[in-house]
Amino acid sequence: MAKPPESSRGAGRKMLTQRIKKTKLKESSRRWLERHINDPYVQRSIADGYRSRAAYKLLEIDEKHHILTGAKRIIDLGAAPGGWSQIAARVTNSTNDNIRVVAIDFLEMDNIGGVHFLQMDFLDDAAPGLLMKALGGEPDLVVSDMAAPTTGHRRTDHIRTMHLCEVAAHFAIEVLAEGGHFLAKTFQGGTERDLLNLLKQNFKQVVHVKPGASRAESVEMFLLAKGFKGRHAEAADQE
Repeated sequence: MAKPPESSRGAGRKMLTQRIKKTKLKESSRRWLERHINDPYVQRSIADGYRSRAAYKLLEIDEKHHILTGAKRIIDLGAAPGGWSQIAARVTNSTNDNIRVVAIDFLEMDNIGGVHFLQMDFLDDAAPGLLMKALGGEPDLVVSDMAAPTTGHRRTDHIRTMHLCEVAAHFAIEVLAEGGHFLAKTFQGGTERDLLNLLKQNFKQVVHVKPGASRAESVEMFLLAKGFKGRHAEAADQE
């Protein structure tokens, strides 16, 4: 399991609490912020120096499935605010002089040492080529924490996020090194059969994962495809 970054431990929680008291908020927003601040994973991420509680989702998945072990290059889709990229840079020993991690998001993300960040929409036609050019080689791991902005309509949100998951899966199959892994966020409600079949054809193992760091009330899950068979396998299936 990857270790958390070294950081100063301090009054991060206290600072956030003070901001709530000084800001006029709707009651629903205030309750959400108080729950967020009191979340043990949020408190832990502040102490450990991670940018978000999402870092522990990746760490917990890796603890069981070892997808970070031996990874030399990683692509992080939907990276902001950067918790997964922090872990990726550490496990690959990526530096600004020897980039081994490339991340993309349409949102802004503060710089992370050893991470080349593209602020653009992954669905942009130019995005895949720019990611690979920046990485300079085949990734051993493609991770995606992408999710479409929620509408409040569960079925619509599921369909939109599943589309992102499907596009990310096709990208992973196009670029992964043989033996590599693919991890992507999805929502409970059923993974599309065609996507599961695609992954099963191209990977040795496909599983759904719900890490402990994912809130129990959240509908998010993660789709993990391990052991990419290589593009020769897909070509053989089409013969």
